[in-house]
Amino acid sequence: MRNPDLTIFYQFDPWDASIGGIQTIVRYFIKFAPDDLNLKLVGTQSDPEGPIGEWLHRELDGRAIDFFPLFHLPDDDARKLIPTSVRYTWSLLWQNFSGDFLHFHRIEPTLATARWRGHKTLFVHNDIHQQIQAQDVDEGILWKRFPKVYFALEKRLISQFDRVLSCNSESTELYKAQYPEFADRVASYRNTFDGDRFYPFDAPEREQRRQAYAAERGQPSDTRYLLFAGRLHPQKDPLLLIRSMHHVAPQTVHLLIAGAGELAETMREEIRAQGLETRVTMLGPVAQQELADLHRISSAFVLSSAYEGLPLVVLEALACGTPIVTTRAGETPRLLSPDSGVVCEERTPEALGQSIQQVLADPARYSALACTDNAAPYSAKTVIQKIYDDMLASWTPS
Repeated sequence: MRNPDLTIFYQFDPWDASIGGIQTIVRYFIKFAPDDLNLKLVGTQSDPEGPIGEWLHRELDGRAIDFFPLFHLPDDDARKLIPTSVRYTWSLLWQNFSGDFLHFHRIEPTLATARWRGHKTLFVHNDIHQQIQAQDVDEGILWKRFPKVYFALEKRLISQFDRVLSCNSESTELYKAQYPEFADRVASYRNTFDGDRFYPFDAPEREQRRQAYAAERGQPSDTRYLLFAGRLHPQKDPLLLIRSMHHVAPQTVHLLIAGAGELAETMREEIRAQGLETRVTMLGPVAQQELADLHRISSAFVLSSAYEGLPLVVLEALACGTPIVTTRAGETPRLLSPDSGVVCEERTPEALGQSIQQVLADPARYSALACTDNAAPYSAKTVIQKIYDDMLASWTPS
């Protein structure tokens, strides 16, 4: 009996240092896939000289995978005049990737897939309705300008999916209410983290590593670190986080910003304008292993988003024993226990700074054990295995 095929569709190159939760989730679905599943990925090519439009036999995290890059995309983190999702969808119009199982991580590409055969799953990573309706974000997703077009598109495309899995409970309920004829196909799933990489140090090692990091950077030995990691995008509102540093004491508290994106230069200008050059460091893109080490030396991970699903980086921080400070966006406020983080109820620099201060003032309350206990149910080995088990239960060999 032949093994089933799974083809994953997302507009990135998994061997590139691309930033974002969806990219990480896709990598986890590859790493933790059952051995008897043939894996394929239809993505983009980060190497300007690399081949496109053909299947390439590759390996990722020890797994064999067939990779089909549709076009060259050297800088995945920069916003393009023509959105990448439009180019990706257009490229799919001339293909047919029918197969046993097809996984999609955005809805737009499925404009091209209505006639393709296969068991189709759509993963919903954000509350798209909240994104479109967000009033306090000047920029964001393109659909904010054309909400009626988006909702018409969604209504047309949703019927082709055998499963719709959302990491946001409000989004799950909204899909069920909006499309009652397909409600039995809609379910929630848990975002996840890789426990092989994200785990805590014991207290002495955590302290030793923090001091060593401070010494490497020429900073005082009592420097305490706050960490932000993610795409530098209006959704994440990192400018709010930078401005909150005026309301965080003492002066030896230092903010580390890991990531890249369209707001990078604006953020650098804001840091200079606010006179925060000695208190905020922009690190640029950071590999996962380095990010895990940064989580383990930080006093808190801070999320200043206007809207969210459930950010993987929150689970990664908790798995490293680091408490969370978050605005009221997405699933994070529902996830946190009182001893693993603080929810900031107002999206202002003053309120966010006060919430950060709450964690810094009482570290014993927000213990590493409380954080790791909070993260434990979201381990990738458990969560992804369950999704695969449910998926393969529906398969009948042809």
